[in-house]
Amino acid sequence: MSDTRSEVLAVVDRYATALDRRNWALLDQVFVADLVFDAGEWVMRDRATYVDTVRGYLEGCGPTQHLLGNYRVELESDDTATCACYVRAFHLDARRGAALTYEMGGEYRDRLRRTPEGWRIHHRTLEVLYEVGSRDVLRREA
Repeated sequence: MSDTRSEVLAVVDRYATALDRRNWALLDQVFVADLVFDAGEWVMRDRATYVDTVRGYLEGCGPTQHLLGNYRVELESDDTATCACYVRAFHLDARRGAALTYEMGGEYRDRLRRTPEGWRIHHRTLEVLYEVGSRDVLRREA
């Protein structure tokens, strides 16, 4: 289980790295193509749509930091696992700097499957627990 746990955590952490470094291609190493992403008000049914949407918001934003922790990994079978973790996502406005920020705290609940390329998330649920600041920071660029 320890190797599997490390592999699962590497996938989950890779997500935060991809977002903060704006490395959109790296998300191919996080999610399967037929990803379901459910944040309640925001549901997407494939990786390409999810990446395009997130990219649109974050490329209009300034620096971000997505911190993940309190991981709970469960191996369901040799090829399926779940991982839940807390997320604290800080966003700084690109135009006004520290004058405008947005922070979200919540929990990701992931279902993963082992693929020929390694572990990948096929279903992610986000529960937003709090928001501070203004979502205007997440401005979609034209």
